Amino acid sequence: MEKAGHEAYLILENGKVFQGKSFGALCEMVGEIVFATGMTGYLETLTDPSYYGQVAVQTFPLIGNYGVIPDDFESEKIYMKGYIVNQLCRTPSNFRSVDTLDAFLKEQGVMGLYDIDTRTLTKTLRTSGVMNGMIALDPAHADMDIIKQYQVKEAVASVSTRKIYNMRTPKRRFHVAVYDLGLKTNIIRELLSRGCEVTVLPHGTKADKVLEINPDGIMLTNGPGDPAENTSIIENLKILIAAKIPIFGICLGHQLLALAHGFKTEKLKYGHRGANQPVKNLFTKQVYISSQNHGYAVVTDSIIPSVADSWFINVNDNTSEGIWYRNTPCFSVQFHPEACSGPRDTAFLFERFIELMEVNQYAAG
Repeated sequence: MEKAGHEAYLILENGKVFQGKSFGALCEMVGEIVFATGMTGYLETLTDPSYYGQVAVQTFPLIGNYGVIPDDFESEKIYMKGYIVNQLCRTPSNFRSVDTLDAFLKEQGVMGLYDIDTRTLTKTLRTSGVMNGMIALDPAHADMDIIKQYQVKEAVASVSTRKIYNMRTPKRRFHVAVYDLGLKTNIIRELLSRGCEVTVLPHGTKADKVLEINPDGIMLTNGPGDPAENTSIIENLKILIAAKIPIFGICLGHQLLALAHGFKTEKLKYGHRGANQPVKNLFTKQVYISSQNHGYAVVTDSIIPSVADSWFINVNDNTSEGIWYRNTPCFSVQFHPEACSGPRDTAFLFERFIELMEVNQYAAG
């Protein structure tokens, strides 16, 4: 017989309380509550460093049914502070599974809640916007001042690698320097599969060090937190942009590249998180389904027409999803073209990056 968890609660900063049961580690914590709409890919969600400091709510009702599969992880650990689901599967069925979700969260020291009314919770976040909350074993433990004052700080520094490392491929065509701002493993897989040797750099790597490496291209990865806080990274990017090295930015990388060009970013009401976000290519008018995880966006009106063109927009709310730069070999997208467990509609963007490096190599002689 399934063992029920302890009675536990989510207390939102607006005073609303949701009762459920605990799984994973038994601990109390405060975080930013966000929701993700993916029907599959909960392992990728759990191990995405972009969720640093947040508590993810899964809108799909049944989570844990295919267990824990390390080969599907996007990083080595869980960076989110808590995890909320409606129904928790304790008896997964998958030949690749090595453990249960409950055991995995225990091992990672992360508390989960299940048997929560995730539909009502999601509607609350959509109506009022993303808000802070506390997971507690007793609602009397909630300090509303602490909950309201919580902020996700020093996010990129908390998830980035501490040292430079290199990954080679047998048929090397290009050398790509990857700024780890909260790197998802599949970005590396996509580059390696296209013949790119990869050198992964800590977030604080100075521009002169990158120039010393002499890469054919630079990848700016996804990552957590407010992009405008990363002032030193933005200053380094200005130098690298001036060096005319091809640059491809994804998610946070997209936002930082925009800030380095003098554009602005803003926090969205509840963000885009899930594997079913429609984006439109403004050049071709084609619509793609994309995987996304972000709470900030580039302000479309701040894009300077002489500097760059709006390339993709979100079909749901018309927010910026991609920028093509005019006078420098750079482009960026807000969504995840490397998406695992899907969709794969926009993986062709890695080919665009390869083409930029090819052109740059040819021009250099």
